[in-house]
Amino acid sequence: MFGLIGHLTNLEHAQSVARDMGYDGLADQGLDFWCAAPPQTVDHITVTSITGQTIEGRYVESCFLPEMLATRRVKAATRKIINAMAHAQKIGLDITALGGFSSIVFENFNLNQIERIRNITLDFQRFTTGNTHTAYIIARQVEQASSQLGIELSQATVAVCGATGDIGSAVCRWLDARTDVAELLLIARDRQRLEDLQGELGRGKVMGLEEALPKADIIVWVASMPKGLVIDPTTLKKPCLLVDGGYPKNLDTKVQDPGVVVLKGGIVEHALDINWRIMKLVNMDVPARQMFACFAESMLLEFEKWYTNFSWGRNQITVEKMEKIGEVSLKHGFKPLLS
Repeated sequence: MFGLIGHLTNLEHAQSVARDMGYDGLADQGLDFWCAAPPQTVDHITVTSITGQTIEGRYVESCFLPEMLATRRVKAATRKIINAMAHAQKIGLDITALGGFSSIVFENFNLNQIERIRNITLDFQRFTTGNTHTAYIIARQVEQASSQLGIELSQATVAVCGATGDIGSAVCRWLDARTDVAELLLIARDRQRLEDLQGELGRGKVMGLEEALPKADIIVWVASMPKGLVIDPTTLKKPCLLVDGGYPKNLDTKVQDPGVVVLKGGIVEHALDINWRIMKLVNMDVPARQMFACFAESMLLEFEKWYTNFSWGRNQITVEKMEKIGEVSLKHGFKPLLS
């Protein structure tokens, strides 16, 4: 049985979802309450592959909120993710994906050093960040959506914002090895990591955000949005493809221009309806079929009985692993969202 560990977008969203689910008492609670709330299993899931195979899973709400990081409640944030993992293991889930900020918190704060939670010793082989499938889907979205827009990769400049992150670096490796993209612009906060990535690829230009964006035919955004940043769409090329691989996916509301196509990055669509409620709560356009690619990774691992931390750590994603997860993604009926 597979599992998904997730969280809601912010406090207001959490209060709204609690109200919609009939928990009126929770709808009035502030951030301090959510810091103390334990993880909960809130959805039972059934997924059928186009091969005919059917699997079951559970969605675990971690009760983590991004405001916990913004308000320096880092200990509460890390405790949320670890407790949710312990809960998933306790209820017998074989492979569980860490969605949204869960995987980011795990990477940044070395939660794998915390092995024991009360009477549970965490088996990290039971968990995956889902980042390999996410990176594969974003790379394929770049390839397929650019073709639809008439942007030739062999003549295109691609800017990757968040290039040194786990997903960003994997996308760069794929574009370098599996496409004939003309130019890569590498954007991130840490200069040394950028230069290391540039050295690994043997190509790419290290640039600042304001300099890079107007030069790009395609922008892959896999970083958190800096506070106060405003992207002026009039400075961007036309046409321009902007793949929003961040969380929450809100660049379509921030960058509005007829010549700029904003695509929700890292989202997949399944060929068959899925029996679940959770995607309605996170406002997917077609909640019966669409989901985050990281969540789909745990489903794929369950379909294939690959009970291992397929995606783990930082900058460990290879093109070969992206191809491997991509093959089973297609096999079981998943495809990148292109509209």
